[in-house]
Order: sequence, then structure tokens, then C-alpha cells
Amino acid sequence: MVGFTNPVYDSNFPDPQVIAVDNGYLAFATNGALGNVQTLKSSDLVSWEQVGDALPSLPPWTTPGKVWAPEVAVHATDRYVMYYATSHDASGRQCIGVAVASRPEGPYVDKSPRPLICQEVEGGSIDASPFQDSSGRRWLYWKNDGNAIDVDTWIYVSQLSPDGLTLVGPTQRLIKQDLPWEGRLVEAPYMVERNGKFHLFYSANAYDKSTYAVGHALCPTPTGPCTKSGDPILASSPDAAGPGHNMVLVKDDRYWFIYHAWNPTAVGLDPPGRTMWLSELTWTGDAPVVQPPQRNNPRQP
Repeated sequence: MVGFTNPVYDSNFPDPQVIAVDNGYLAFATNGALGNVQTLKSSDLVSWEQVGDALPSLPPWTTPGKVWAPEVAVHATDRYVMYYATSHDASGRQCIGVAVASRPEGPYVDKSPRPLICQEVEGGSIDASPFQDSSGRRWLYWKNDGNAIDVDTWIYVSQLSPDGLTLVGPTQRLIKQDLPWEGRLVEAPYMVERNGKFHLFYSANAYDKSTYAVGHALCPTPTGPCTKSGDPILASSPDAAGPGHNMVLVKDDRYWFIYHAWNPTAVGLDPPGRTMWLSELTWTGDAPVVQPPQRNNPRQP
């Protein structure tokens, strides 16, 4: 079987998220050379082409430079909702905005007069991740940016309105940093439903260190309670350091982890920075098993 080579995109593309579209896939990432929300397209998850900036204009409550971790929820063939973190100029914190587009590649437009979520007293709010369960309910997961002010970091969840633009119902805490490998923080939540159970993937430790890794927690409902698996399920390898901020995509009944990592021979985050990687995810019962990051991957998506 013909395999592929990691990274699948060998330029700076942090915090990647991928959605399926009619002609293949679109990937979105933290601000960089391509704009506020860097955007790529692919027909096979392996070969990627630059598209440009999916969020070329920002709302008046923020300024460019810290547009992080965009994720898109597909609502219809002509309606796409993007959640992203950006600086809230009034508070000086990172907060979460929401933007809408009629095409998956954008342009996304945020007409809001204020952030959707902004936990100023908890350090801010980042890493928003939308999820739709099998009943059709929509949820939003995110992290309070507690490590910015030396307080606990929590993964939060709240139900979304059907249009995805408003939080409805209570806001609940799911997990925080409490395992040795997690260091000072947990972040980058991503929820997957499988066989009636809910799998919360998250990253922890410091994104610019080789100790950054991905953890897993099993939850009976989208709002928990969630029980951590323990050790990381994806960690640094000889080929890649600091793998994290993953998402999960199902293609032809196979699960794939898409995440960023960096060259372990680099000092800190020297170019090309955090590049986009692909590893297959398999399951042993309810336990996820992720291929370690490997440059020459024998498995073709």
C-alpha cells in the first residue's frame, strides 16, 4: 500500500482543524503568513494547497495579531459558523468570537459588538471547539486561559442555540490540569461520539516544549462527568516534538488524528514552526490508540 510523508503541510500552520467539503477538505489554522485564519484545501488529506484568509476582516472590539485556533461547524450547504480566539482590546485578554459564512472557505464575517465568551477574571477564553451530538444538539467546548494569570485551566462546555450563535443553558466545567504530565494547563478540547459514548481529547503542558502532548477522557454524556485515561495518547517521537491541538476526522470508516508538531532538531519554534501532521486513530474497546508521529507513514488515508 502506498503511504504518505509527514508533515502533510510543511509550513507554519498551528492548531489545525479540517472539514469535509464537496470537492475534498478545507483546513483552518491560527494566524500566519496566509492571514488571520490561514486556509488550505486538499482532495486527499495529504497534498495541500494554499487558499488564503478565511477571516479577512475582524470585528471592532479586536485587532489583528492574535487570531488563534479557528474551528468551523457545518450547519448547511450555505451556512458555516466559525469560532475563534482573538484579543479583546478592552480587557487585554484573549476571548472567543463567532463568525458566519455562506461558503466553507469564507469570507467569514463577525458582526458582533462583543465577544461570545470572555472570562476576564479567569484569564480569558480560547480554543473553542463546536460539536454536534447524534441527537442533533450543538455544544461548544473551550478553555479558560488561566495559565495567563497563574490560575487553574478548565475545559468548559455549554449547549449552543440551533443557529450556533448563542450559549444556552448552564456552563459546566469538565476537567482541569491535575496529572503530572499536564504541567500548568489543559487546552484544545475536541469531542467525538462513538458507540453512545463521548471521547474528550485535549492537549496539555507547554505548546513550545517537547512535553506537550494529547490526553483523553471518557464521558457518558456531552457534559460529563469525564474520566481521564491517564498517560498521553499522543506524545513526542524521534520525528516530531510537541504534538498537540488535535482534531479527529472520519474518512472511509477510518479515524484520523490531525494535529500540529514541530521539528525536534529545531530550537524552540524556529521555522517552519508548528506544521500539520496526520496519524491514524484506532480503538481497543473504548480506548483510543494513536500512531506515534512518524515522518514516513505506510498507511494511506
